[in-house]
Parts: sequence; structure tokens; C-alpha cells
Amino acid sequence: MRSLLREDLVRTAGWSDLVGEFDQWGEGGRTATLWWRDDDAVMASCRLDRLVSTAGDVPISLAVIPATADPGLAAWVAHPSRPREASRLFVLQHGWRHTSRSIDGKKNEFPAERPCHVVRSELTAGRKILTTLFGTRALPVLTPPWNRFASCFLPLLPSCGLSAISRVKPRGTPWPAPGITEVNVHIDLVAWAEDRGFIGEEAALGGIVRHLQARRLGEVDAEEPTGILTHHLVQDEATDAFLSKLIAITQVHPATSWLDAAEVFADAL
Repeated sequence: MRSLLREDLVRTAGWSDLVGEFDQWGEGGRTATLWWRDDDAVMASCRLDRLVSTAGDVPISLAVIPATADPGLAAWVAHPSRPREASRLFVLQHGWRHTSRSIDGKKNEFPAERPCHVVRSELTAGRKILTTLFGTRALPVLTPPWNRFASCFLPLLPSCGLSAISRVKPRGTPWPAPGITEVNVHIDLVAWAEDRGFIGEEAALGGIVRHLQARRLGEVDAEEPTGILTHHLVQDEATDAFLSKLIAITQVHPATSWLDAAEVFADAL
């Protein structure tokens, strides 16, 4: 049955390159690890319900904006109607207010020109809010808005109660600063420069396969799990369909494994 399901998905979706890459991992006696980060959470919504429904048993790492986080989101996370999904749902700190402070250039909440004491104050306050709302589900992991964070502030993170950071693109090192672990995402499914819809199956699959292959061949850090990034507030039906197919294939392939945030950031906890 599982073999038929996999063959049917590959034939109808044209995902043979992805399955072939998973096969190569398996033939080498290795497991292709993946993880899922969803950004910009503030409150419970039907879009979050849809996200969890699409994910099923696959764990989600939910990046929450501290300054505007609704207490109802904590109740949503802990709701007893979702014990199976919620047991592996962890909260990450999505900056402070998700407001760009860049004077010139690309959006960035923490550009180098900001005072250190202000950055420390905001991040510390954000950490306190999330631990108050979510308890042990709130991991000491910073996911800066727009995936940008001035490197000069990395040494501040431990004093803010944070021991890890997650940005975008393959990491150069697992330890970008003393006491700080970095684990990034690699494929953003939103076409931000266009209509904010799905980037398309070809682009999404290509990004996943390329990162997996680069890991397998030692061209990037092989220990960094392949990260999928979503934004539930703008997620469309095409993205849902893609994720459903991806989950279905990974769940029947013996050489794949989805990690939750506690596993992804185990070195930092």
C-alpha cells in the first residue's frame, strides 16, 4: 500500500527528483532531516487552524511576535482538542514588534545602528512575554523578522535569555557567537516579490532538492536540517496542496524525518 501511494504521488505530482534524493540518502544509510518554521504568529485564527490541519503529525515551530502576542494564542496552542499535533508545537521569538528600524536599506528590526541597550531591552522583554504566555513551549530561540539581524548584536543574546538564532540560507557555522547556536530555514514558500502567493512547485521542489543534495555531498553543513518556511497569514491553497504532497511523500519514505524545534535546537537547550 505504501509503495503504491508513493508511486502514485510521484507520478501525479512529478516529484521524482525529490524521491530520488531521499533514496540516495537511504542508500547511504542516512536520514534526510527536515523542519518547518511558520512566521508572524500573533493570535489564534482559522488560518492557524488550517496550518495545523495541513501539518497533521508533522511538527511546526511557530515564530510569535512578542509585543503584540494575544494571550488567546497561548490557549489555542494548549487546547486539548489538538493533543497529538500540539505536543510537538514549540514557540520561537520573532523579534520584538516586527517593525523595521532600518534607516537606509532593507527592512530590519535590528540593524547595526540601533543602540545595544535598546536591543537588549526589547529582546529581554520579548523573551519574558513568551515564557509567561507559553511556559516551556517557548524556546530561547530568536527568529528575527525578515531574517535579518546585525552580527554585532549576537553576543547580546545570552544576556537576553536567548541561546539560538534562526535566519535563512545555509549556515556558515553552527556557532555564530559564543553560546549561540544557529539553525536556519532554506526554502520560503511565499513569492514576496510578486503576488505573495505560492512560489510554485518547481521552485519549491528545486530548493528542497538542492539543499538536501548539498548536504549529502558535504557542500554545506550536513547536520543542519532542511528548513521549510511558511507564513500562515498569507498562505494560499496552492501552498497547502504542496505541503500536503510533501508530507505524504516524507511520511512513507523510510529515509526522511521531520524534527520539532526541541530537536532542531537541542544543542541550545
